[in-house]
Amino acid sequence: MSSLLVNTKLLRKILVSFIREEICKTGLKKGVLGLSGGIDSALVAFLAAEALGAENVHAICMPYRTSNPESEVHAKLLADACGVNFSVIPITPMVDAYFEQFSDADNMRRGNKMARERMTILFDHSALQSALVLGTSNKTELLLGYGTLYGDMASALNPIGDLYKSQVWQLSEEMGIPREVIDKKPSADLWAGQTDEQELGFTYREVDELMYRMIDLRMTDAELIRENFPPDFILNIRNRIKNSHFKRRLPIIAKVSNRTIDRDFRYSRDWGK
Repeated sequence: MSSLLVNTKLLRKILVSFIREEICKTGLKKGVLGLSGGIDSALVAFLAAEALGAENVHAICMPYRTSNPESEVHAKLLADACGVNFSVIPITPMVDAYFEQFSDADNMRRGNKMARERMTILFDHSALQSALVLGTSNKTELLLGYGTLYGDMASALNPIGDLYKSQVWQLSEEMGIPREVIDKKPSADLWAGQTDEQELGFTYREVDELMYRMIDLRMTDAELIRENFPPDFILNIRNRIKNSHFKRRLPIIAKVSNRTIDRDFRYSRDWGK
């Protein structure tokens, strides 16, 4: 784990400043996020409360009828712990209304619909409250493509997108997030009994160690094998990263002019300020 250890006090200051600066430079002062009761959204809620003031952060829990009741309990616990505004908006009526027409839909389709339904709610509340939507996807999930495009992967800014899951746990300890949330098994809570690591087929700590070397240190497969990572695990993760790359990019635009958005016309978010 030494390669993934971070200076949590410094990282805390950097991310708090990031949230404050990125929101304030737009002329706004509020943030909104989905608070699932899991560790990632918990960390973002705590960081946002410190950056903006708890009164300027609105956390929304959006359970489905099959969601684990513990998730809502933990979401409320977290909101109380950091003092942010909190509300519960069930998504069962809208999701079920859609799938009445597609009763044979599998878990993947249903899970994607739930994730996108939640994000439409967050963006509606961002308009209602003049707030920006804060992302809660970590680097491990983003690299693996373990998320829903325009669902949980959507946001206006993401303070934890460059933190591996192992580093999210470390910073959560520094932020004083309740122990029961830090210790519980990660789950997208899309269906009963679902856990991330069971679905992925490996643990976050295992894959973080591999991806840190593969991505951050740019080790070759031969070097990774010498580090005792199994060849089939290396191939599995490399393929996952490559095959999900489309989720990490803006939509590709066909180039038919001199200056094409995201190719020749590329500016930072605050260009012109």
